[in-house]
Parts: sequence; C-alpha cells; structure tokens
Amino acid sequence: MKDTFKHKGLRQQLVKVLVDKGIKDDAVLSAIGNIPRHLFMDSGFLDHAYQDKAFPIAADQTISQPYTVAFQTELLQVKKESKILEIGTGSGYQAAVLCELGAKVYSIERQQELFKKTSKFLPKLGYRPKKLIFGDGYKGLKEEAPFDGIIVTAGAPFVPKPLLSQLKIGGRLVIPVGDDVQVMTLFIRKGPKEFEKHEFGDFRFVPLLEDKN
Repeated sequence: MKDTFKHKGLRQQLVKVLVDKGIKDDAVLSAIGNIPRHLFMDSGFLDHAYQDKAFPIAADQTISQPYTVAFQTELLQVKKESKILEIGTGSGYQAAVLCELGAKVYSIERQQELFKKTSKFLPKLGYRPKKLIFGDGYKGLKEEAPFDGIIVTAGAPFVPKPLLSQLKIGGRLVIPVGDDVQVMTLFIRKGPKEFEKHEFGDFRFVPLLEDKN
C-alpha cells in the first residue's frame, strides 16, 4: 500500500475541514496533513480514510475521528522534546501525530493483538516512540514519570489517580471522562496537590480497559 498524490490531496481537504471546525494549532494541522491515515486502517475502510470519522480496527477498537485527535492534541500543547504518555496506543495514529510533533512518546496498550501489530507497524513508517508498552493504562508508567503531558484515547469512567500523580508541575492530562458519553477534560498540574480542571463538551470513545487481576 502506497501514499500517493491523491492521498496527499485528500489529507489537505481533511485539514481544511478541521480548520473549519475550529482547530487552530498549525503544528497539529501540519502533522495530520503529513500522516498517511489510510495506512493505519483496515482495507475495507480505505476509501473513507480521510473523512472526519472514526472507523473500526482490530480487537473491537476504533481509530479516532481526526477532529478528536486534533482537539486532544491541541489541548496537550505539545512542544519538541515534550515527554508524553499515551494511554491506548490503538492503531498508532495518535502516537504518530505526537511523534510528528517531535514529542518523546511513551504509549501503553491493553490489547495484545493491537500492541503487537502497532509495535511492528509504526517503525516501518518512520515513527519511533521511545517506548511501547503492553499493560494497564490505569496505572500509567511510574518508572518513566513525570510527564509533560498525558493523553487518554479511550473513555474512562473516572480519572485514574496515578495519571494525575505522574504529571510534572505545569503538565497536562487530557482525558475523556464518563460512561456512555464522555466529557473531554483537561487537568493542569499547578502544584503537588493542586490541579486546574477545564471541560470541553461531549465526545464518544470506546471504553478504557482495566486489568482486573
């Protein structure tokens, strides 16, 4: 499967859609304009790769709607060399966006099938996260903390405390919180126990899976 001029043209159309929907961060828009989203999708959905929609991938998961990826990434305020923890690697598309922005990416995936697939796939495209981990995202990644930013790409019924504790002072946690419908929530760490909370409306995500053992 190749990345053609047609695909590049479709990506630029998608970028225009995201601008019309209110995405303002030029670096985020540029990343989405550069990444071949069609290569992250199952063959049955290739014709729809540059529509602003979510689509199914393996293990009953989805590749998020591009607007959602852009919105969450914009809230993170990623800079070059930012140390970012992603909870829910999924297809690897969000991780690729973070790599494209120059972040040092650590990403955790709970589904073995997706973890194996994405671990091989991302480096083939030239995206090299610092670490891809098979594990429980609710626990975060204490051994690599603190992080400049943490992004959760699945719906969490509550905010896991380890994620808040693994932020640097000034760090940002972007997490969709709720059961059926999630409220996109941003926490900014202001001190050892002080957090500023902002809410940004309703989104829909697949559930964040927790290791019950």
